[in-house]
Amino acid sequence: MDSHSKIYPNVIVGADAVIGEWCITGEPPRGKKPGELQTRIGARAVIRSHTVIYAGNIIGDDFQTGHGALVREENEIGNNVSIGSHSIVEHHVKIGNGVRIHSNVFVPEYSVLEDDCWLGPNVVVTNARYPRSKNVKETLRGATIKHGARIGANATLLPGIVIGENALVGAGAVVVEDVPEGAVVVGNPARIVKRIEEIEEYK
Repeated sequence: MDSHSKIYPNVIVGADAVIGEWCITGEPPRGKKPGELQTRIGARAVIRSHTVIYAGNIIGDDFQTGHGALVREENEIGNNVSIGSHSIVEHHVKIGNGVRIHSNVFVPEYSVLEDDCWLGPNVVVTNARYPRSKNVKETLRGATIKHGARIGANATLLPGIVIGENALVGAGAVVVEDVPEGAVVVGNPARIVKRIEEIEEYK
């Protein structure tokens, strides 16, 4: 660990992990004391400079971040997950194995990213259907992105949306309703234009 970085109490880091300059690991969330929530990061992690990882995260092996990533508290993150530079993963998110989150992505609380899904640069996932409404905190619902689904750059997913397995969301799409398994959707609002098996590169 670099001398400019900070690791709070009750953080367990696996073998051969590399933590870059100016990183903070195990930051206690509001209402918690330092070390109250255990934080675990698996073997061979590469945590690049200026990353902040809050307490209570359980992270698998071969985890990587870009520079300046933020991972809030109490998430479950699988093996071989990459979170790109300046991306934000809020709290109580479930991320499976082999997930790729590119740079400048926002993943809000209560989202589910299943194994091997892929989020391109500047993807925005939302979870508040009526922001600042009187019951907003009780009704937050993140998206569920199923196994192998791919979300193109600059796409926006509305609260509670389900992206089916192996579906493809085109760049810049605004997804306002669930996307079926294997569908290809584009536009605003996003609409189905073909099936994934019709794309030669995926055959």
